[in-house]
Amino acid sequence: MADARDDASGSTAQTGDGTRGFWEEVRDAVTARAALVMLGVLLLQLGFALSYMGAFHAPDPRKVPITLVAPPAVERDLTARLDALPGEPLKVTPVADRAEARARLLDRRTDAALVVDPAGRTDTLLVASAGGPSATAAATEILQQVARAENRTIVVRDLRAPAAGDSRGLSSFYLVLSWTIGGYLAASALNMAAGSKKPTLRRTLVRLTAMLPYAFVSGIGGAIIVGPVLDCLPGAFWELVGIGTLVVFASGAVGVALQSVAGTVGLGLTILIFTILGNPSSGGVYPSSLLPPFWSAIGQALPPGAGTTVVRNTVYFDGNATTGALWVLGAWAFGGVVVAILAAAVRASRAARPAAPAAGPTAPAV
Repeated sequence: MADARDDASGSTAQTGDGTRGFWEEVRDAVTARAALVMLGVLLLQLGFALSYMGAFHAPDPRKVPITLVAPPAVERDLTARLDALPGEPLKVTPVADRAEARARLLDRRTDAALVVDPAGRTDTLLVASAGGPSATAAATEILQQVARAENRTIVVRDLRAPAAGDSRGLSSFYLVLSWTIGGYLAASALNMAAGSKKPTLRRTLVRLTAMLPYAFVSGIGGAIIVGPVLDCLPGAFWELVGIGTLVVFASGAVGVALQSVAGTVGLGLTILIFTILGNPSSGGVYPSSLLPPFWSAIGQALPPGAGTTVVRNTVYFDGNATTGALWVLGAWAFGGVVVAILAAAVRASRAARPAAPAAGPTAPAV
């Protein structure tokens, strides 16, 4: 009898512990918090697909900046005809001579310069494909079509071609991409090390301070890879180190700030800003003149776009047209620091407030 009872007891225990229903297992495995996290990941995944394919699926030139050097007798008419092409692919600025056109090209105020030969039927198109091969190719194709329609020929002269290791001109984009991702992942690692808790003011200051040496080492590492190792972006080594330090710190500071404000959700917001919106709009693959209006409008206001512009123009164009982009990067870095510190300070202030005393029992009336 005792053995029978023992067997029955063991059978009952096994049934209670080992044969749980399927839905009980699902409820234990997929908690409400896990389901919300999965929903957030799904939204980021769909946003990634929408943003990248929305930006890249049909590049269409719109108002590509072109400089024109032409005899006074044909300048006005040619400018009007080029500006009036279907879809307005070009935006033409006439200048006095070839030297001014060349200067505008190397100062990054134009993507190409058409020099019309008044004595012949062969014109010259000056380009600087290191500033973005896609824009150069678009401008060249459009102007060659116009020339063929007028029974003229265009000779293309590239004044700034990409380096041998940067044949497609994308190294600047990928370098900045690695820096931005590294910055916000480092901030996420600091947050995860503390168990995803919202940090105190002291902890926030420690995290921001820790981002500085990380950013500097990241800048050195990136500059070594694209310089001595791969020869993608030769020269300007220490300039790239400085740019990389600023890009990584800006990304990391924003990551610290958003995770300080929103916890784990802050990482998703950081990915949204830097990767989902920032990368396709950066001008690394297609310049703003080939992107749809939304991505064209936001690109240079976000760190990936500003960083790509600074790297390209520093390496290939002697630092021309980088001031605005540097201000953008500095603003994101400063804003991240300020928001992170303010969020921690507000939490500390709220925690320090004395709790309101509980109302005591009402004395009975006499």
